[in-house]
Amino acid sequence: YKYRIQVTTLDCTGCGNCADICPAKEKALIMKPLSTQEKQIKNWEIASNIKVKEDVVSKETVKGSQFQKPLLEFSGACAGCGETPYAKLITQLFGDRMIITNATGCSSIWGGSAPSAPYTTNAEGKGPAWANSLFEDNAEYGYGIALAIKQLRNKIEMMMQEMLKMDIDIEVKGALNEWILYKDNGEKSKFASEKVLKLLEKDLKKREANELKSEILELKDYLIKKSVWAFGGDGWAYDIDFGGLDHVLASREDINVMVYDTEVYSNTGGQSSKSTPKGAVAKFAASGKKVKKKDLGLIAVTYGYIYVAQIAMGANKNQTLKAFIEAERYRGPSIIIAYSPCINHGIKIGMGKSQYREKQAVDAGYWHLWRYNPELKEEGKNPFVLDSREPKESFYDFLMGEVRYASLKKTFPDIADKLIKEAEADAKEKYENYKRMAENK
Repeated sequence: YKYRIQVTTLDCTGCGNCADICPAKEKALIMKPLSTQEKQIKNWEIASNIKVKEDVVSKETVKGSQFQKPLLEFSGACAGCGETPYAKLITQLFGDRMIITNATGCSSIWGGSAPSAPYTTNAEGKGPAWANSLFEDNAEYGYGIALAIKQLRNKIEMMMQEMLKMDIDIEVKGALNEWILYKDNGEKSKFASEKVLKLLEKDLKKREANELKSEILELKDYLIKKSVWAFGGDGWAYDIDFGGLDHVLASREDINVMVYDTEVYSNTGGQSSKSTPKGAVAKFAASGKKVKKKDLGLIAVTYGYIYVAQIAMGANKNQTLKAFIEAERYRGPSIIIAYSPCINHGIKIGMGKSQYREKQAVDAGYWHLWRYNPELKEEGKNPFVLDSREPKESFYDFLMGEVRYASLKKTFPDIADKLIKEAEADAKEKYENYKRMAENK
């Protein structure tokens, strides 16, 4: 086996993040002028026709996940966007059985601008089904879809149970029992569904059994367990649909929520949201935000039965992967809050360093990595796991690396130092609180 990362030069946004974080000693990825890379156009065409070998290694490791075909490509998002890498990874893990509801915002613009769509399919023609309702009701929209799928799959199970009472082929009964056993297991339900479909092609020799078989085949698209995700930004999750999001998370239904936290309303020009931290300059907070950032994750933790994670891919790839896998596997509501650098931040070293910027945010104690897994309680363990280490870099220097903070020093110097000191104190208090939770036996 040989492995190659093939870049499509005509679709590259030119941000340079891939080359910046490339771990190879002798850089495998190097940024070069587009005019010098014509041969890569043909290489891309060849690579596109090679069958992806997805079953050779487990996709539940950082390295193994990258052998999976991304079912998100060429989004047209801003170069260096902090949101798209998360979506790309989610599609590599669950894309062939995903249903995505997307709140209006940046993720719906790069995710579904007609006439193109970045979500794609695998060799079997399977890929994420995507839809956008409104800004203010995306959680409820995803919830309705999750409930509908649950009802249809329960109906399939009821019909299978009826068939199992009949005198039918023992092999068919075995396949039906296997499907019922693995109904809620994403990966195993694929193989169980394949067996059922193959065996239900034949005549079952009993009228009632054949009638039930026909009804099951009408619902065959729902045999494989669906991975339902509600995507959106902090403006949606923290503010405009917080009531709906809270209701959906409280429901205990099996739905996953992905929040791209850019700390502003990115798509509409960078207005302040409840996710905007104290001291940050944004529209409607020109002299710096005066109150601290809302802790959406801890609010969800108070329910005790919601899977919650705060992640930053550039800081800890393994924790990011682990959070996605645990959240999707958890049979209940989950919410993942992902730090997503944005052009509205005014990153001084450029958006080509957005992944590195995520690492800096965690190292400075500006952003914290943690997971709350209710399943650990059943094992007698602490469900709260703090993945961040003690901050080791300067909080002040991190803030000064972004225009949204540095500009406050120029425009309102009299209040800048006060707000920045308070912001650092808030971050330290938050980390100490997380430490107490993690140490609680």
